[in-house]
Amino acid sequence: MSPLAPAAAPIALEAARFRAYGPRHIDEIAQRYGMSGDMRDTVRLISEVLPFRVNEYVLDQLVDWAAIPEDPIFRMVFPQRGMLPEDDIGRLAKLVDDPSAKRELRAEVRRIRAGLNPHPSGQKQLNVPTVEGTEIPGLQHKYRETVLYFPGQGQTCHSYCTYCFRWAQFVGDADLRFASPTPDPLIGYLGEHPEVSDVLVTGGDPMVMTTERLRRHLEPLLEIETVRTIRIGTKSVAYWPHRFVSDPDADDTLRLFEQIVASGRNIAVMAHFSHPRELGTDVARRALARIRGTGALVYCQAPLVAHVNDDARTWSELWRAELAAGAVPYYLFVERDTGPYEYFKVPLAKASAIYRSAYRTLPGLARTVRGPVMSATPGKVVVDGVTETAQGRFFELRLLQARDPQLIGRPFRAHYSTTAAWLDDLRLAPDTPADIVAAVRGPQP
Repeated sequence: MSPLAPAAAPIALEAARFRAYGPRHIDEIAQRYGMSGDMRDTVRLISEVLPFRVNEYVLDQLVDWAAIPEDPIFRMVFPQRGMLPEDDIGRLAKLVDDPSAKRELRAEVRRIRAGLNPHPSGQKQLNVPTVEGTEIPGLQHKYRETVLYFPGQGQTCHSYCTYCFRWAQFVGDADLRFASPTPDPLIGYLGEHPEVSDVLVTGGDPMVMTTERLRRHLEPLLEIETVRTIRIGTKSVAYWPHRFVSDPDADDTLRLFEQIVASGRNIAVMAHFSHPRELGTDVARRALARIRGTGALVYCQAPLVAHVNDDARTWSELWRAELAAGAVPYYLFVERDTGPYEYFKVPLAKASAIYRSAYRTLPGLARTVRGPVMSATPGKVVVDGVTETAQGRFFELRLLQARDPQLIGRPFRAHYSTTAAWLDDLRLAPDTPADIVAAVRGPQP
């Protein structure tokens, strides 16, 4: 093992075998963990539309089976009633029970999915780069300095979050999926765009790939001098921390991280933790220690979602746990307007209050976290707070990141609302600058 990362040295730990469970295993899970018949049937029915995948570690170590269905981790990985409109659920139930209606069932599933806004914030229409009028598969370029890269072999996850805004990646529809079979188009694009300094490898989850495959996608980036930071968006530390501890190629992955650091670049693991329980196991904390031992940076982010983490105490505990593990609390996101949005959305007024209440409890080093942040069509819009003026009550907003770099850091206001849960729900203040209005209200996807 390289001397660069003494914390990455092998440890004595019994290797865990990864096993994924999907819709075909619902009966097995129900019998093993004591799910009721109604609960089992609901999961089976809703998973006709929403992707369902879970693994042994999540089932055994994270879900509190004595607290289902209210348990937050259970709601996070098992489709629930309420995630689809009741009318849609009724139609699905009739078709599922009719063996002769398979074609009608497929059509109904497609119809429901199309109504769930599968690609929010203009991902398909506005973010996909083109060369001579031809779209480049598996890439998004929304912000000047950052390109998102979707390696084809990394477009699944160790478990699926029911609130995931990338749910359309996992339903088997090629028309909805971002994926690139090789890094060649990315490398060619970066050569023509020296303004790009950061590549975010995302999905899905790149860490479902073996190290050998991951290396094929990351090493070519080291030949591009203008790329200074490689980010990996991953839920693996929460859902399968063994990937960095006891998997057969765990040490090889850490050596790859060391190689990237030794090249003079940053590698940043963008870890997705939604609940403090995900950091409560020894193996998760050990995984973070080993990652950090390579010289990699670890930043933590997640959305605030109803039924899972919509209270200040949960976020305070989560951010403190991240800091204690040596990771940087980074973003509290607003749930995007896609998938089972009506089930998970939290009004911006409540989200802002939760953020402020949790933030006040933090030590200074954890006050790196920013939120609540909407990753919307014009860019990342943060709700800085609420103010009272002679003209009324307003949300104070700001563009942390923007499609148009000239708008970065620009503040603006919107009328206060107790129900608005997304940027499109807000009514901008009359004094909003014209360029901000144009960015927020158009171009529309």
